[in-house]
Amino acid sequence: MALLAACSSTEAGEDGSSADATDGGSGDAPVTLTWWHNGVAGDTGENSLGDYWDTVAADYMADHPNVTIEIEQIQNEDLQRTRIPTALQSGDAPDLFQQWGGGEMAAQAEAGYLMDLSDTLSADIDRLGGGVAPWQVEGVTYGLPFQFAVEGIWYRPSLFEEAGITEEPTTMAELGDAVEKLKDAGIVPIAVGASDGWPAAHWWYNFALRSCAQDVVASAGTGLDFSDPCWLDAGTQLEDFLGTEPFQPQFTSTVAQTGATSSAGMVANGKAAMELMGQWNYFVYEGFTDGSDEAIAALHDDLDWFPMPATDGGSGDPSAAMGGGDGFSCYVDAPAECADFLAYIVSDDVQRGYAEAVGGLPVAPAAADAVTDPVLQEIAQTTSSAAYVQLWMDTLLGPNVGGAMNDGIVNIFNGTGDAQGVVDMMTAAAATS
Repeated sequence: MALLAACSSTEAGEDGSSADATDGGSGDAPVTLTWWHNGVAGDTGENSLGDYWDTVAADYMADHPNVTIEIEQIQNEDLQRTRIPTALQSGDAPDLFQQWGGGEMAAQAEAGYLMDLSDTLSADIDRLGGGVAPWQVEGVTYGLPFQFAVEGIWYRPSLFEEAGITEEPTTMAELGDAVEKLKDAGIVPIAVGASDGWPAAHWWYNFALRSCAQDVVASAGTGLDFSDPCWLDAGTQLEDFLGTEPFQPQFTSTVAQTGATSSAGMVANGKAAMELMGQWNYFVYEGFTDGSDEAIAALHDDLDWFPMPATDGGSGDPSAAMGGGDGFSCYVDAPAECADFLAYIVSDDVQRGYAEAVGGLPVAPAAADAVTDPVLQEIAQTTSSAAYVQLWMDTLLGPNVGGAMNDGIVNIFNGTGDAQGVVDMMTAAAATS
């Protein structure tokens, strides 16, 4: 992928990690690392991501007998919005924790919460290449990603066939036609977990991506200026789309990933035809099966993906894509073994295992050959062929402005706000940042 191309000029170990990263931090003294991540088991108790991280930790501890890794799996919204901010502010933070990069991470770095990894993991930073950029602030690296990809629309081909839809929508007009055909067939067209906020907000993000020129979005991330009319246009497009009634009943009280009635559960169980979501939903959908190879294979046989359809007009590049990734940061006071373990997580071998076990899209270029699933290959190709990949809007803008933006968008979904309200809330939050 062009976005993730590596240009390494430093020496790496055989597994692709920094040559000095596996030297073991502070030696043989007993060390305990606490690790918070969002690989949480689903309804069946099966979760390949959580299981894989357990294996990674166990393998590392086997090679480093003095290190004990204590893992806590935390549901994504609780982890990002509550647990991590509270822990950082209290001074009792985990050593290694989930990190999404962008403005949110920049705020954490400014507050002095994060370990500078620039020198310690320089070989890994070079090896991973451009994919590290969202985890850097003014040239300083405060985290490393383990996956990065664009989002799009997951769908059930069998439900498309039942509704007489023969082609994947490439424009919003075509998506609107598909919505009407699905409704006529008595099928919920699109599931959305609006109760969690961000899944609803991502629809607005994509309208903004196509309405706003790249430099307008980029400058908003630094200058927090939302005077360009493209931001208002994004909300107007969302209002028009909501007017077609594309989502399930009670979508404002539906969560994204927990339980059979979640938006992911509806798609996994064939109760809805589509969902806008990132590539991680592949393993989320698998969590709603019984975990057997047969059940997972049956799900994959009736699960496909297409890029977010293009909108009419706007100053944004029609082939631009909304995306982001997951990574980890070390707390500023974490032991040296935290950086060492992080280097192990993003090593070529562990990244390859991540792709094989979870179906994720690894950042390490040397692990790209492990992506063999046709759907994931399509997502990887869309990522690499996009004019540019825009980091999630709330991550770009940081917790204050990004949170206000998400709240304003949810108000549109709830029927208590409008397009102008989103811009007003972003502008007001920017004035206090």
